[in-house]
Amino acid sequence: MSYCLPLATFDITVFPGSYVAARQSWLVLIQKMTGHTRHLPYICAGTGRQGEALVTDTIWIGKEDASRVLVLIGGTHGIEGFTGSAVQIDLLNLLAKGLINIPDNTAILIIHALTPWGYAWQRRCDADGVDLNRNVVDFSATLPANIGYEQLKNTLYLADAGPRKAVMAELEREHGRVALEKAMSAGQYSDPGGPFYGGKAPAHGRLVCEDLMRQYALQERDLTVIDLHTGLGAYGYGEIICDHQPASAGTRVARQYYGDSVTLPFLGTSSSVPKTGLLDYAWHAIMNERSCYVTLEFGTFSTDQLFEILLKDHQLWAQADAEQARLEHSQVMRHHFYPDEQAWQEMVVFRARQVISQALHGSLS
Repeated sequence: MSYCLPLATFDITVFPGSYVAARQSWLVLIQKMTGHTRHLPYICAGTGRQGEALVTDTIWIGKEDASRVLVLIGGTHGIEGFTGSAVQIDLLNLLAKGLINIPDNTAILIIHALTPWGYAWQRRCDADGVDLNRNVVDFSATLPANIGYEQLKNTLYLADAGPRKAVMAELEREHGRVALEKAMSAGQYSDPGGPFYGGKAPAHGRLVCEDLMRQYALQERDLTVIDLHTGLGAYGYGEIICDHQPASAGTRVARQYYGDSVTLPFLGTSSSVPKTGLLDYAWHAIMNERSCYVTLEFGTFSTDQLFEILLKDHQLWAQADAEQARLEHSQVMRHHFYPDEQAWQEMVVFRARQVISQALHGSLS
């Protein structure tokens, strides 16, 4: 197929320097949209590092009665919003310049900064330490257990990394690498100060998504959802991760749109392992057989490095007198999830345009 989005030239100035700068650019661009649009902002509790208000902004572009909707989500994990913003700003630029033709039966719903507190403070979680991408569980029922995490938990906050690495190495030797990664990152509901914590109630971003589903009657439409993430996988590559069950309609649709590049955690073909409480699952629940949800994950550095950086982040935020150390470590976090390198940024823009084109103009026939 031929792509309708330009693939040859990139403006990497779309990559923002801060949450505030990203939101300003985003708001300016949505004012330039022609045709029907609807801007819905969602205020988030708390403030940013400079006292700024925190908002998840959303815009609907296209006819209200469109039967197909492309949903583009950024900032599910706060600090990953830098790249999410860049992709969205690039798309809005192209739309404002008339360089994209949206099919007649299609609308675009863009969700910016789904976890704005984490974006502003350069953390992955929200102000309560909740990982939105582990938050979609039934909080009225018994919460899922992560036995592997319980084995590791007592070593996670030790200043000396040696004992922790020894326990992790032993778990990997006994049960394999996938079991280790599940123990660390599949989601846990017992340790509010720890990484990948799913919380005890629906988080801001989940509530935003659920309200948008109601506002736009999304359960009645064909949905193509792309959730933008960074930090996992090969450096600079945008992996299309599909967390639908392998034999499901969602997986079939994803493969029709994106071809053999689709990877599935449940089949072990992805850089991601199966996880609990993903945001995907809230969208899966309303999707028909012509819909799919994928994560577009831009790789940076190793998974082992990711774990160590996140653990340090949580260790510092557990200390009341570590403000300066937290500020310094936020730059380490930023480098892992948002490399300030032209080549990486160009790869992100290229791949994002490619995948968005496939989603907009792919055919299920």
